[in-house]
Amino acid sequence: MDPRSEVLLRQAELFEGDVLLAGLPADGLLGELPEAHGWSWLWDEHSGVEARYPGRCQFGTAAPAQAFAAAVLFLPKSRELTDYLLAALAARLPGAPLYLVGEKRGGIERAAKQLEPFGRPRKLDSARHCQLWQVTVDNPPAAPDLDALARRYPVASEDGELQVVSLPGVFSHGRLDVGSRLLLEHLGDLPQGEMLDFGCGAGVLGAALQRRYPHSALHLLDVDAFAVASSRLTLAANGLAGTVQAGRGIQDAPGGLAAIVSNPPFHQGVHTDYHATEQLLREAAAHLRPGGELRLVANSFLKYAPLIEKHLGPCRVLAERDGFRIYSARRV
Repeated sequence: MDPRSEVLLRQAELFEGDVLLAGLPADGLLGELPEAHGWSWLWDEHSGVEARYPGRCQFGTAAPAQAFAAAVLFLPKSRELTDYLLAALAARLPGAPLYLVGEKRGGIERAAKQLEPFGRPRKLDSARHCQLWQVTVDNPPAAPDLDALARRYPVASEDGELQVVSLPGVFSHGRLDVGSRLLLEHLGDLPQGEMLDFGCGAGVLGAALQRRYPHSALHLLDVDAFAVASSRLTLAANGLAGTVQAGRGIQDAPGGLAAIVSNPPFHQGVHTDYHATEQLLREAAAHLRPGGELRLVANSFLKYAPLIEKHLGPCRVLAERDGFRIYSARRV
Protein backbone atom coordinates (compact mmCIF):
# COMPACT_ATOMS: atom_id res chain seq x y z
CA MET A 1 0.00 0.00 0.00
CA ASP A 2 1.29 3.45 -0.94
CA PRO A 3 2.14 5.46 2.23
CA ARG A 4 -0.20 8.26 1.12
CA SER A 5 -3.05 5.74 0.95
CA GLU A 6 -2.12 4.48 4.40
CA VAL A 7 -2.47 8.01 5.75
CA LEU A 8 -5.95 8.30 4.23
CA LEU A 9 -7.00 5.00 5.73
CA ARG A 10 -5.98 6.22 9.20
CA GLN A 11 -8.93 8.64 8.71
CA ALA A 12 -11.10 6.25 6.70
CA GLU A 13 -14.36 7.54 8.20
CA LEU A 14 -13.79 10.85 6.36
CA PHE A 15 -13.80 9.13 2.99
CA GLU A 16 -16.94 7.05 3.20
CA GLY A 17 -19.44 7.70 0.44
CA ASP A 18 -19.00 9.18 -3.01
CA VAL A 19 -15.46 10.55 -2.82
CA LEU A 20 -13.24 11.29 -5.81
CA LEU A 21 -9.61 10.23 -5.47
CA ALA A 22 -7.63 12.34 -7.95
CA GLY A 23 -4.20 11.08 -8.93
CA LEU A 24 -4.57 7.93 -6.84
CA PRO A 25 -1.80 5.30 -6.86
CA ALA A 26 -2.30 1.83 -8.32
CA ASP A 27 -2.70 0.07 -4.99
CA GLY A 28 -5.62 -1.38 -3.03
CA LEU A 29 -7.11 1.91 -1.85
CA LEU A 30 -10.34 1.58 -3.82
CA GLY A 31 -10.83 -1.85 -2.26
CA GLU A 32 -10.81 -0.22 1.19
CA LEU A 33 -13.15 2.61 0.09
CA PRO A 34 -15.84 0.76 -1.86
CA GLU A 35 -17.95 3.83 -2.75
CA ALA A 36 -15.04 5.98 -3.92
CA HIS A 37 -13.91 6.32 -7.50
CA GLY A 38 -10.74 7.57 -9.12
CA TRP A 39 -9.43 10.02 -11.67
CA SER A 40 -5.95 9.61 -13.11
CA TRP A 41 -3.93 11.40 -15.78
CA LEU A 42 -1.09 8.83 -15.75
CA TRP A 43 -1.88 5.84 -17.95
CA ASP A 44 0.27 3.34 -16.03
CA GLU A 45 -1.44 4.23 -12.74
CA HIS A 46 -4.87 4.29 -14.38
CA SER A 47 -4.44 0.94 -16.11
CA GLY A 48 -3.24 -0.62 -12.85
CA VAL A 49 -6.29 0.66 -10.96
CA GLU A 50 -8.68 -0.23 -13.79
CA ALA A 51 -7.33 -3.79 -13.92
CA ARG A 52 -8.16 -4.29 -10.23
CA TYR A 53 -11.36 -2.24 -10.05
CA PRO A 54 -12.97 -2.09 -13.52
CA GLY A 55 -15.08 0.96 -14.23
CA ARG A 56 -14.04 2.86 -11.11
CA CYS A 57 -11.31 5.10 -12.51
CA GLN A 58 -11.47 7.72 -15.29
CA PHE A 59 -8.46 8.75 -17.37
CA GLY A 60 -7.94 12.21 -18.83
CA THR A 61 -7.27 15.89 -18.17
CA ALA A 62 -10.77 16.66 -16.85
CA ALA A 63 -12.47 15.46 -13.68
CA PRO A 64 -15.35 12.99 -14.02
CA ALA A 65 -18.65 14.63 -14.89
CA GLN A 66 -20.63 12.99 -12.12
CA ALA A 67 -21.15 14.73 -8.77
CA PHE A 68 -19.07 13.82 -5.73
CA ALA A 69 -19.38 14.79 -2.08
CA ALA A 70 -15.66 15.31 -1.43
CA ALA A 71 -12.36 14.95 -3.25
CA VAL A 72 -8.79 14.04 -2.41
CA LEU A 73 -5.87 15.23 -4.51
CA PHE A 74 -2.69 13.17 -4.35
CA LEU A 75 -0.06 15.89 -4.73
CA PRO A 76 1.61 15.88 -8.18
CA LYS A 77 5.14 17.12 -8.77
CA SER A 78 4.26 20.27 -10.72
CA ARG A 79 3.04 23.37 -8.90
CA GLU A 80 1.22 24.59 -12.01
CA LEU A 81 -0.57 21.27 -12.37
CA THR A 82 -1.49 21.34 -8.67
CA ASP A 83 -3.04 24.78 -9.14
CA TYR A 84 -5.14 23.55 -12.06
CA LEU A 85 -6.26 20.35 -10.34
CA LEU A 86 -7.18 22.07 -7.07
CA ALA A 87 -9.20 24.71 -8.92
CA ALA A 88 -10.93 22.06 -11.04
CA LEU A 89 -11.91 20.13 -7.92
CA ALA A 90 -12.80 23.13 -5.74
CA ALA A 91 -15.09 24.50 -8.47
CA ARG A 92 -17.18 21.33 -8.10
CA LEU A 93 -17.26 21.33 -4.28
CA PRO A 94 -18.88 24.52 -2.92
CA GLY A 95 -19.20 24.15 0.85
CA ALA A 96 -17.73 20.64 0.74
CA PRO A 97 -14.36 19.24 1.86
CA LEU A 98 -11.31 19.09 -0.38
CA TYR A 99 -8.29 17.10 0.82
CA LEU A 100 -4.64 17.20 -0.19
CA VAL A 101 -2.23 14.38 0.63
CA GLY A 102 1.45 14.05 -0.22
CA GLU A 103 4.92 13.22 0.92
CA LYS A 104 6.88 15.66 3.04
CA ARG A 105 9.84 15.43 0.68
CA GLY A 106 7.44 16.19 -2.17
CA GLY A 107 6.63 19.60 -0.69
CA ILE A 108 3.24 18.93 0.88
CA GLU A 109 3.61 21.70 3.47
CA ARG A 110 4.34 24.25 0.75
CA ALA A 111 1.55 22.89 -1.44
CA ALA A 112 -0.95 23.18 1.43
CA LYS A 113 -0.73 26.95 0.98
CA GLN A 114 -2.32 26.46 -2.45
CA LEU A 115 -5.53 25.56 -0.60
CA GLU A 116 -5.80 29.02 0.98
CA PRO A 117 -7.82 30.70 -1.83
CA PHE A 118 -10.69 28.30 -1.12
CA GLY A 119 -10.89 28.56 2.68
CA ARG A 120 -8.82 27.92 5.79
CA PRO A 121 -6.62 24.79 5.42
CA ARG A 122 -5.90 22.57 8.38
CA LYS A 123 -3.55 19.65 8.81
CA LEU A 124 -5.40 16.48 9.78
CA ASP A 125 -2.62 13.94 10.02
CA SER A 126 1.11 13.39 9.65
CA ALA A 127 2.42 9.84 9.32
CA ARG A 128 4.44 7.58 7.00
CA HIS A 129 6.50 10.67 6.02
CA CYS A 130 3.28 12.13 4.56
CA GLN A 131 0.72 14.76 5.54
CA LEU A 132 -3.02 15.05 5.02
CA TRP A 133 -4.61 18.50 4.73
CA GLN A 134 -8.25 19.57 4.41
CA VAL A 135 -10.11 22.71 3.44
CA THR A 136 -13.83 23.41 3.32
CA VAL A 137 -14.45 25.16 0.00
CA ASP A 138 -16.03 28.38 1.20
CA ASN A 139 -14.79 30.31 -1.85
CA PRO A 140 -15.35 28.08 -4.88
CA PRO A 141 -13.51 29.33 -7.99
CA ALA A 142 -14.78 29.34 -11.53
CA ALA A 143 -13.96 26.13 -13.34
CA PRO A 144 -10.51 26.62 -14.89
CA ASP A 145 -10.09 26.70 -18.67
CA LEU A 146 -7.21 24.30 -19.38
CA ASP A 147 -6.57 25.65 -22.88
CA ALA A 148 -6.20 29.16 -21.46
CA LEU A 149 -3.42 27.87 -19.21
CA ALA A 150 -1.38 26.59 -22.15
CA ARG A 151 1.98 28.19 -22.84
CA ARG A 152 2.97 28.71 -26.45
CA TYR A 153 6.52 29.29 -27.62
CA PRO A 154 8.47 29.15 -30.90
CA VAL A 155 11.25 26.66 -31.58
CA ALA A 156 13.72 27.10 -34.42
CA SER A 157 14.51 24.03 -36.50
CA GLU A 158 16.38 23.31 -39.73
CA ASP A 159 13.03 22.83 -41.43
CA GLY A 160 11.40 26.03 -40.22
CA GLU A 161 10.04 27.46 -36.99
CA LEU A 162 7.66 25.34 -34.93
CA GLN A 163 5.01 26.54 -32.48
CA VAL A 164 4.97 24.41 -29.34
CA VAL A 165 1.97 24.29 -26.98
CA SER A 166 2.44 22.93 -23.47
CA LEU A 167 -0.08 22.41 -20.69
CA PRO A 168 0.51 22.48 -16.92
CA GLY A 169 2.43 19.48 -15.65
CA VAL A 170 4.11 18.68 -18.96
CA PHE A 171 7.90 18.31 -18.88
CA SER A 172 9.73 21.62 -19.38
CA HIS A 173 6.41 23.49 -19.40
CA GLY A 174 6.64 26.65 -21.51
CA ARG A 175 10.24 26.28 -22.68
CA LEU A 176 12.50 24.05 -24.74
CA ASP A 177 14.78 21.93 -22.55
CA VAL A 178 18.50 21.58 -23.26
CA GLY A 179 18.34 17.88 -24.17
CA SER A 180 15.57 18.29 -26.72
CA ARG A 181 17.35 21.28 -28.24
CA LEU A 182 20.44 19.12 -28.84
CA LEU A 183 18.40 16.26 -30.28
CA LEU A 184 16.58 18.64 -32.65
CA GLU A 185 19.97 19.39 -34.20
CA HIS A 186 20.57 15.68 -34.89
CA LEU A 187 17.43 14.36 -36.57
CA GLY A 188 18.96 13.86 -40.00
CA ASP A 189 19.52 10.60 -41.88
CA LEU A 190 16.91 8.56 -40.06
CA PRO A 191 15.43 5.55 -41.86
CA GLN A 192 12.15 6.57 -43.44
CA GLY A 193 8.90 4.83 -42.60
CA GLU A 194 6.77 4.84 -39.46
CA MET A 195 8.36 6.89 -36.67
CA LEU A 196 7.71 7.12 -32.94
CA ASP A 197 8.31 10.03 -30.57
CA PHE A 198 8.52 8.11 -27.29
CA GLY A 199 7.74 10.13 -24.16
CA CYS A 200 6.50 12.90 -26.43
CA GLY A 201 5.77 15.57 -23.80
CA ALA A 202 4.59 18.68 -25.64
CA GLY A 203 5.33 17.04 -29.00
CA VAL A 204 8.27 19.15 -30.11
CA LEU A 205 10.34 16.20 -31.38
CA GLY A 206 7.35 14.60 -33.08
CA ALA A 207 6.46 17.85 -34.81
CA ALA A 208 10.06 18.26 -35.99
CA LEU A 209 10.09 14.68 -37.31
CA GLN A 210 6.87 15.19 -39.24
CA ARG A 211 8.21 18.45 -40.68
CA ARG A 212 11.50 16.76 -41.68
CA TYR A 213 9.97 13.50 -42.96
CA PRO A 214 6.49 14.43 -44.23
CA HIS A 215 5.93 11.09 -45.99
CA SER A 216 6.62 9.05 -42.84
CA ALA A 217 3.70 8.13 -40.57
CA LEU A 218 4.19 9.63 -37.11
CA HIS A 219 3.25 8.11 -33.73
CA LEU A 220 3.57 9.96 -30.42
CA LEU A 221 3.34 8.12 -27.08
CA ASP A 222 3.33 9.36 -23.50
CA VAL A 223 2.09 8.12 -20.13
CA ASP A 224 0.61 11.52 -19.22
CA ALA A 225 -2.81 12.73 -20.44
CA PHE A 226 -1.61 16.34 -20.26
CA ALA A 227 1.33 15.48 -22.52
CA VAL A 228 -0.98 13.69 -24.96
CA ALA A 229 -3.24 16.74 -25.06
CA SER A 230 -0.24 19.06 -25.47
CA SER A 231 1.16 17.04 -28.37
CA ARG A 232 -2.16 17.17 -30.17
CA LEU A 233 -2.25 20.94 -29.71
CA THR A 234 1.32 21.28 -30.99
CA LEU A 235 0.62 19.20 -34.10
CA ALA A 236 -2.55 21.22 -34.80
CA ALA A 237 -0.72 24.53 -34.30
CA ASN A 238 1.73 23.54 -37.03
CA GLY A 239 -0.74 21.94 -39.44
CA LEU A 240 0.85 18.52 -38.91
CA ALA A 241 -0.66 15.07 -38.51
CA GLY A 242 0.18 12.15 -36.25
CA THR A 243 -1.30 9.46 -34.05
CA VAL A 244 -1.03 10.50 -30.40
CA GLN A 245 -1.77 7.94 -27.71
CA ALA A 246 -1.39 7.31 -24.01
CA GLY A 247 0.51 4.20 -22.98
CA ARG A 248 2.36 2.55 -20.11
CA GLY A 249 5.65 2.48 -22.01
CA ILE A 250 7.30 1.05 -25.09
CA GLN A 251 5.20 -2.12 -24.75
CA ASP A 252 2.21 -0.10 -25.96
CA ALA A 253 4.01 1.20 -29.07
CA PRO A 254 3.33 -0.19 -32.56
CA GLY A 255 5.74 -2.59 -34.24
CA GLY A 256 7.61 -2.36 -37.53
CA LEU A 257 8.93 1.12 -36.83
CA ALA A 258 11.65 2.70 -38.94
CA ALA A 259 12.78 4.95 -36.09
CA ILE A 260 12.20 5.63 -32.41
CA VAL A 261 13.28 9.09 -31.28
CA SER A 262 13.15 10.04 -27.63
CA ASN A 263 14.11 12.41 -24.88
CA PRO A 264 13.03 9.81 -22.31
CA PRO A 265 12.05 10.78 -18.78
CA PHE A 266 13.92 9.50 -15.78
CA HIS A 267 11.99 11.21 -13.00
CA GLN A 268 8.56 10.40 -11.64
CA GLY A 269 7.10 12.24 -8.67
CA VAL A 270 9.77 12.96 -6.04
CA HIS A 271 11.66 9.73 -6.74
CA THR A 272 14.25 9.09 -9.44
CA ASP A 273 12.91 6.40 -11.76
CA TYR A 274 14.69 4.98 -14.79
CA HIS A 275 12.26 2.12 -15.41
CA ALA A 276 10.52 3.48 -18.52
CA THR A 277 13.80 4.35 -20.24
CA GLU A 278 15.53 1.08 -19.35
CA GLN A 279 12.48 -0.80 -20.62
CA LEU A 280 12.70 1.22 -23.85
CA LEU A 281 16.33 0.20 -24.31
CA ARG A 282 15.58 -3.46 -23.57
CA GLU A 283 12.52 -3.70 -25.84
CA ALA A 284 13.13 -1.19 -28.65
CA ALA A 285 14.38 -3.93 -30.98
CA ALA A 286 11.01 -5.69 -30.79
CA HIS A 287 9.31 -2.55 -32.17
CA LEU A 288 11.87 -1.68 -34.84
CA ARG A 289 12.03 -3.28 -38.26
CA PRO A 290 15.45 -4.65 -39.37
CA GLY A 291 17.65 -1.61 -39.93
CA GLY A 292 15.36 0.56 -37.82
CA GLU A 293 17.07 3.10 -35.57
CA LEU A 294 16.77 4.16 -31.95
CA ARG A 295 18.01 7.71 -31.42
CA LEU A 296 17.77 9.35 -28.02
CA VAL A 297 19.21 12.07 -25.85
CA ALA A 298 20.18 11.46 -22.23
CA ASN A 299 22.20 13.04 -19.46
CA SER A 300 25.85 12.16 -19.91
CA PHE A 301 26.07 10.57 -16.46
CA LEU A 302 23.46 7.94 -17.37
CA LYS A 303 25.27 4.82 -18.60
CA TYR A 304 22.86 3.81 -21.32
CA ALA A 305 25.37 2.71 -23.97
CA PRO A 306 25.96 -0.78 -22.46
CA LEU A 307 22.19 -1.43 -22.31
CA ILE A 308 21.78 -0.31 -25.91
CA GLU A 309 24.68 -2.51 -27.03
CA LYS A 310 23.28 -5.50 -25.16
CA HIS A 311 19.72 -5.32 -26.42
CA LEU A 312 19.87 -3.56 -29.79
CA GLY A 313 23.26 -3.36 -31.45
CA PRO A 314 26.39 -1.22 -31.80
CA CYS A 315 25.88 2.17 -30.21
CA ARG A 316 27.27 5.46 -31.49
CA VAL A 317 27.47 8.82 -29.72
CA LEU A 318 26.44 11.37 -32.34
CA ALA A 319 26.99 14.46 -30.19
CA GLU A 320 27.78 15.57 -26.65
CA ARG A 321 27.16 19.03 -25.21
CA ASP A 322 25.93 20.76 -22.06
CA GLY A 323 25.88 17.50 -20.09
CA PHE A 324 23.86 15.54 -22.69
CA ARG A 325 24.67 12.87 -25.26
CA ILE A 326 22.89 11.73 -28.40
CA TYR A 327 22.93 7.92 -28.73
CA SER A 328 22.14 6.04 -31.93
CA ALA A 329 21.82 2.33 -32.66
CA ARG A 330 20.26 0.33 -35.48
CA ARG A 331 18.60 -3.03 -35.23
CA VAL A 332 20.74 -5.61 -37.02
